[in-house]
Amino acid sequence: MQAANAFLTAFPAFISIINPISASFIFHARTSDRSEEERRMLARKVGVFSFVVLIGALWAGSNVLSFFGVSLAALRVAGGLVVALNAWETLTAPERREARKQEQGASREGASAIAFYPLTMPLTTGPGTISVAVALGATKPPIGPALPPFLAGVSAAAALAAVTVWATFTFAGRVQSRLNPSVVRTITRLFAFLLLCIGTQILIHGVEDVLRPMLKPG
Repeated sequence: MQAANAFLTAFPAFISIINPISASFIFHARTSDRSEEERRMLARKVGVFSFVVLIGALWAGSNVLSFFGVSLAALRVAGGLVVALNAWETLTAPERREARKQEQGASREGASAIAFYPLTMPLTTGPGTISVAVALGATKPPIGPALPPFLAGVSAAAALAAVTVWATFTFAGRVQSRLNPSVVRTITRLFAFLLLCIGTQILIHGVEDVLRPMLKPG
């Protein structure tokens, strides 16, 4: 049950921030001059790199921040703000945001060279995705019976999110032929609203952590 709860918390957050359907349009445009074999290879590499980024942020992100003296409350407040603002920008102007991503991806390097940058970062798992993963990882329980199920749940969510990226990018051409841009913008806004709620919830937890010591009776 604990693993399932962790999975059901993490997976919607990852899918909302990554938005693989919308990202597949950018991927297809960026790789339209490549052969089918190259596009499939790139989709596979982006999926693997996305999983590595998510797992790294989930398992070690909070520890790295702790090394630099950043508290869990500060992480939740900052992460929640970043996620909520990212979602608000997407909700209000997804076309401008995706156009900026397209410009970032307008590199003319070789196929293998662009697999990690810019196709994985920042186009697929950018700062917003990393913030979500770090914030989720920071909620892990202390060492004990509850920790392995939590790690299993969030890791499974990261794996499934990466597989979803690989699948949608692999079949990006088919996705594009079936969905017109207006449909994609609608889906993007729906994901953005869900993400705004998730970011707000993370922010609320952070504010509660900050205020709890102040509200305790002296």
